[in-house]
Amino acid sequence: MSHFSTVKTELRDRAALIDALRDLGHDPREGDRAVRGYRGQTVQADLALLGEEGGDIGFRWNEANGSYELVTDLDLWRQPIPVERFLAKLTQRYALRSILAASSAEGFQVSEQHQTADGSIELVVTRWV
Repeated sequence: MSHFSTVKTELRDRAALIDALRDLGHDPREGDRAVRGYRGQTVQADLALLGEEGGDIGFRWNEANGSYELVTDLDLWRQPIPVERFLAKLTQRYALRSILAASSAEGFQVSEQHQTADGSIELVVTRWV
């Protein structure tokens, strides 16, 4: 019998999370959403990535931790990569989006951005004073 699993994250900024999910090619659905699992079971989430035949991926706000947690039925995981790798890629894009937003708020502009052979992202920001 399948059930939902919850994975704690350090993802706190909703806008950065949504942008990171879009960067990875997903179409996050916002609002109170039912995340579907095995045999029609559901759990509520604040954001959802809809899968085929259930197997949705949800993110719900955990007030106690002050962060979003991933919730999904791991038995129905249909992503091309394991959940751990999915979260690693998402966390990297989330960090980039957070840095870009903070840099922009401080008056910086991106002058260079590229991904290295090992998958890391190098970013150069400048500000004229």
